[in-house]
Amino acid sequence: MQTISADEFYQKSKKDQLNIIDVREADEFASGHIPNAINMPLSSLARHINDLDTNVHYYFICASGSRSNMAATALSKNGFNITNVLGGMSAWKGEVV
Repeated sequence: MQTISADEFYQKSKKDQLNIIDVREADEFASGHIPNAINMPLSSLARHINDLDTNVHYYFICASGSRSNMAATALSKNGFNITNVLGGMSAWKGEVV
């Protein structure tokens, strides 16, 4: 598993099309999220693991970086290419929808 600061992630997201997975709960996601992010709550991640591709690089984010770190660590151990966004949405400086 890799990590990236929120600032680095923001700069990268302005240049590249990223596969962003937001692991917050649906109500948190609905209150504001990064454009093009997919909501896949940590509480139901195990049910959605087959929706992810081990050949794709994913960026995981949550509110503070804690839940996304747990999810990223678990999936990385199962062969997924995951980068955890440090600081999560609380550190995000970009647009939210």
